[in-house]
Amino acid sequence: MSIPIKVGRGTLNVPWNILDRAIQTVAPVWAAQRLQARVGHTLLAGMGGYKGASRSTRTLADWNPMGGDADAQILGDLSMLRERSRDLERNEPIAGGAINTAVSNVVGTGLSMQSRVDADALGLSADEADAWQSDTMRKYELWACSVWADITLKQPLYQQQGLAFRSVCAAGDHAVLLTRNKASPLPVKLALQHIEADRLCNKDRAPDRDGLVAGVQMDASGAPTAYHFASANPDRRAGVAALKQLTWTLVDAWGKASGRRNVLHLFERTRAGQTRGVPMLAPVIEPLKQLGRYTDAELTAAVVSGLFTVFITTEGNTTLMPSAASGAAGQAGATAPDAGANKWQNIKLGPGAVVEMGKGDSVESANPGRPNSNFDPFVTAIVRQVGLLLQIPYEVLVKHYTASYSAARAALLDAWRFFRVRRDWLATEFCQPVYEAWLDEAVAIGHVSAPGYFSDPMVRRAWAGCEWTGDGPGAIDPLKEVQSAEKRVAMCISTLAQESIAHDGVSWSVKLRQRQREREQLEAAGLPDPSASVPPAGAAPADEPTDPPPGRDE
Repeated sequence: MSIPIKVGRGTLNVPWNILDRAIQTVAPVWAAQRLQARVGHTLLAGMGGYKGASRSTRTLADWNPMGGDADAQILGDLSMLRERSRDLERNEPIAGGAINTAVSNVVGTGLSMQSRVDADALGLSADEADAWQSDTMRKYELWACSVWADITLKQPLYQQQGLAFRSVCAAGDHAVLLTRNKASPLPVKLALQHIEADRLCNKDRAPDRDGLVAGVQMDASGAPTAYHFASANPDRRAGVAALKQLTWTLVDAWGKASGRRNVLHLFERTRAGQTRGVPMLAPVIEPLKQLGRYTDAELTAAVVSGLFTVFITTEGNTTLMPSAASGAAGQAGATAPDAGANKWQNIKLGPGAVVEMGKGDSVESANPGRPNSNFDPFVTAIVRQVGLLLQIPYEVLVKHYTASYSAARAALLDAWRFFRVRRDWLATEFCQPVYEAWLDEAVAIGHVSAPGYFSDPMVRRAWAGCEWTGDGPGAIDPLKEVQSAEKRVAMCISTLAQESIAHDGVSWSVKLRQRQREREQLEAAGLPDPSASVPPAGAAPADEPTDPPPGRDE
């Protein structure tokens, strides 16, 4: 037996047995409570174990997100996401500051290459490996520091790193073609061509189909085989005639004969089957835009309040005019009325100005009540949520360090984890492939000697091994940071090379050679070495005795 109970628009049948009927006869209240509990259990059983999947509760009834794979949820909105993200970067301080902070800390002055060959696998001694690494890095720097690394001859490689990463943050993805500039005076003719994400699209804006999605041509397993690039941005506002002149170029992902990589498609892949990237600001576009509008409104109200604006109320259709006899027109800056029309006149306030008013006129001041005392707490709360999603702590996002040393350092360390992850991504997806393309050509033309480089992938990997180092995170209290580094080295949980890289991104061996030259020059000039007089961190000063003076009574 069951009892039908109305639930929402439907009916729920709750089981009702002999024991329930008996309890109802003796204790009706208890029976009602049992029935209520049974209704709840029946509802949970009908909708599953998660309340978040319920379609009957009022708070979730209208929440029906769209399903589908990554491309189905991304590609339809991608063009608008890009445009809005770029607009926020240009015009909203928080949005632009978030991208600038990420670029400055991830790339900074550029990620430099430190060659780290596998000497054991190559059968090289330590001295031979050091000599090869120094020679290769010197030749690579010659190319990377020149504008010939850019097909447009505008930026050396280190500035191109910032361009590529900024484009990925603002637009979601970015394409780099590994091409050659035959006019280059350098031995290696490799040059990079950067292409914005908008130009990667289907020819003639054709719809997607199997094997061709948003300009990316793929094989049956989903691996990209070719890319379709438009000659210009198809979304430019240049009229139909200009759009008809667009042409598309098909570029193979890999060279068919050489197997050389031709295209680097840079984007963060967060879902399987994802073809294109999403802008960094995509999840927070709406709150950032609303926050910008709110800030503009508060700023306008504060300006109005600062100007002490007044409203003059008149009777009838009279036109306000300053008295010509008093000369107020010149003092107050009033404008003359239009002939034959009663229009609002802009009477500006001036120092000591006297304006004659008619009978029945009155002055009412506008008091917007600004600055708003709740403005800063509200904005802070929103920015904290934005920073939480972007993985940039509030203190780092707004450059506001007013808490204690521990809190500020915790915020910097938390942000630095995000920056290190993104730096590793940039080094893996952009810097390392570019270096390997350079090394391929350098070895092929005999500019760099690497025996067995093309004969065995393991040997090639051993020659191409390297580290990518960038600017250090800095320090809130340099003395404490140095003491911590000294203790880590003393405990053998770190090395001088690691601490040097973490400090400012410069190799310890480079600093050691420079220190040797400085010491030699100081000795030649008869000057003392300043480092010889610096006591170890934590040691007592030289003028303070460490033991009790002789004869002191203990």
